[in-house]
Amino acid sequence: MNALEHLEDDARKENIDIIPYHFENERIKGLYCDGVIGISKNIGTSTEKTCILAEEIGHHHTTTGNIIDMSNPSNRKQERRARLWGYDQLIGLQGIINAYVAGCKNRYEMAEYLGVTEEFLQECIDTYCEKYGMGIRLGNYCVTFVPNLMVGKIT
Repeated sequence: MNALEHLEDDARKENIDIIPYHFENERIKGLYCDGVIGISKNIGTSTEKTCILAEEIGHHHTTTGNIIDMSNPSNRKQERRARLWGYDQLIGLQGIINAYVAGCKNRYEMAEYLGVTEEFLQECIDTYCEKYGMGIRLGNYCVTFVPNLMVGKIT
């Protein structure tokens, strides 16, 4: 099972319905409301759909109420939490380390290995940098976010 199939299976187990939807505004790729996720019919790839679905399932787990108004700081925080949930599900610090161990040399290779878009990966890295600072140690590895993403094995 690939990542998209895993997410769809998890959604079914959580009683979340996923429906293809034609949004009037093409910038809207997905929307969660009361146990239903609308996914844009205009999404180009299954990789992009996977990233969108992860965030929308994140809303199911982390969001309360209507957060459409992004001028409200509380809504922005809830949006960030849902995205972080998606990043952790599809990538996580361990995923970054696994990509390094697998020999990925750049963001393109890492995104391909992890099954996410380069944009999603970069947003994840930026968010982890905000969350963890310049870097973090996980087991025998050190993940550094600044100035560039680097992974090193600690011996």
